[in-house]
Amino acid sequence: RPKGVMLSHANLWLGAESVAEYLVLQADDRTLAVLPLSFDYGQNQLLSSWYAGASVVPLDYLMPRDVIKAIDRHGVSTLAAVPPLWVQLAELEWPEETARRLRRLTNSGGALTPDLVTRLRSLFPQARLFAMYGLTEAFRSTYLDPSLIDTHPTSMGKEIPHAEVLVINDDGEIAADNEEGELVHCGSLVAQGYWQDAERTAERFKPAPGASRYGGTAVWSGDRVRRDADGLLYFVGRRDAMIKSAGNRISPQEIEEAALATGLVAEAVAIGVPDERLGHAVHLVVRALPGASDYTEELPRKLMQELPNFMQPKVIHWRDTMPISPNGKIDRAGLKVELGA
Repeated sequence: RPKGVMLSHANLWLGAESVAEYLVLQADDRTLAVLPLSFDYGQNQLLSSWYAGASVVPLDYLMPRDVIKAIDRHGVSTLAAVPPLWVQLAELEWPEETARRLRRLTNSGGALTPDLVTRLRSLFPQARLFAMYGLTEAFRSTYLDPSLIDTHPTSMGKEIPHAEVLVINDDGEIAADNEEGELVHCGSLVAQGYWQDAERTAERFKPAPGASRYGGTAVWSGDRVRRDADGLLYFVGRRDAMIKSAGNRISPQEIEEAALATGLVAEAVAIGVPDERLGHAVHLVVRALPGASDYTEELPRKLMQELPNFMQPKVIHWRDTMPISPNGKIDRAGLKVELGA
């Protein structure tokens, strides 16, 4: 069921200050607000722009092409979006003059694939592309410096101002370099808990690890990540999203990334569906990349080359469009219901 996250004025104010700082927002910037304000990412595009003295242009768009028209009409410099919208925008023809107006692109609500990063960098070579990771329970945790996006396109980056991000291993200790662990967010951006839900608040909002410089209450995200020797974080998968098939724990993201890397599909979602023999079988829901040919035969063949047998999809579902949630993300929950997961 939906969870209401309680935010203090300090949470909102410090979140706006943090984002305005690392995005280097200026008073002459103009942000196109295409994300719903009920979405923490959408709300912050408004507050961080105002914090910097910048302008915000609200747009309730019907078609991705409406975004291009609004950027041109209003002289927009900053665009915040989620991966499904970036995929759609990257498939359009952009007038060169309109594309040049954008000097700042931000992404959250899901990871950008290396191929999508390449397409966005080609379309908007002058724009700084910020890949970001956030939790509704702590607003935003990390961002990747745009100067690293070409060489580290899959990284979540490092913690944002006012945040402390720790990687805690299964023994409750700080994880070593490249050791997988749970992302724990500490600091002043941590929310006040879930609205009228003490039980779930106690599950997610717990005392910070002893190594925290902030202490107090932290958000234990349930997300599995690793930190490399340079301090850059990489997403591994959600603890509760792992597909357990024939005794193996499978990351849906790994299957999705393999499908996207084939160059045959534009969007992919891997789901574990109950199976009498396997426990859960991998089902892959995909949308073909425009212009791709022979994809129904080629995708299984390429996945056989890239993934071990236990990770192979039992069923591939081809879709003309993906279901989208009110926040603009792919509606994974809806797909699970549809597939009986």
